[in-house]
Amino acid sequence: MGDRYVVAIKPSARRASGAAGEWVLEHGPHRAFDSRPLAREWARSLGPPDRILWVQDAHPLDGSRADGYLLARHSSPLSSGADRHGEQVSLDSG
Repeated sequence: MGDRYVVAIKPSARRASGAAGEWVLEHGPHRAFDSRPLAREWARSLGPPDRILWVQDAHPLDGSRADGYLLARHSSPLSSGADRHGEQVSLDSG
């Protein structure tokens, strides 16, 4: 798609983020950015505290106009505490 990085806003992101849903209602299900890092920065800014939004690159054989997808998921209990700061968290087996 030229020099622009086009993101398709997937249903999981629309459900997770009011701002993403609003974008789709006002502008449609795609958003173009000047770069992939700008798209990823936008994704991080959309997420409510209990959700994680991110941009995943589209598969090279995907025939759509998207270069990436905006996706969302609930945050995991493992993603709290030390893990958020780049430290490892132990998984107790007992």
